[in-house]
Amino acid sequence: MSEQPPTPAPKPAGAPEPEPIRWFGTSWVHRDNGYWLRRVAVPVGALATAAAAAFVLRLGVEGIALSAEGGFLNGLLVAAIAICSLMAALRTWKLLAEGKDRLDGWMAEDRSLGAVWIIGGVGTLLAYFVRSLTEAPGEAVQRAAYEQAVAQYERRQAGRGGRPGAKRKR
Repeated sequence: MSEQPPTPAPKPAGAPEPEPIRWFGTSWVHRDNGYWLRRVAVPVGALATAAAAAFVLRLGVEGIALSAEGGFLNGLLVAAIAICSLMAALRTWKLLAEGKDRLDGWMAEDRSLGAVWIIGGVGTLLAYFVRSLTEAPGEAVQRAAYEQAVAQYERRQAGRGGRPGAKRKR
């Protein structure tokens, strides 16, 4: 006889729902449904993808180095890739640590700096890798928002005094 996991109690109408996180869904709330397997797989995948992206960039840099104008142009290209990777890593770290609404200045630019974020993809992946060693990337931001929403919901429910449809007398 196989045991069925206990089914969670249905949430009342109006109760806050957790926002899903990429690769983790809502398993981060109770750290169930393969959360720890994902916590291992995500950093490994991010590191492998960063290595593949770095290899592709290396092929591009070597292609420029083989040209007749390779010296100076090669140095400029390497510097541009390094700067873009650093900018993308800083933006990704802040995004995962504090949330998208806290991005300001050049970090908040999605469209005008889109090429920088693409060229700096290795930096993004490395920041994602490092962040995923401590938590599901973005989990701290999502958990804080979810716990705040639950606390507000519970305060509203407690203020009703057990009669959900009744209005308070003044």
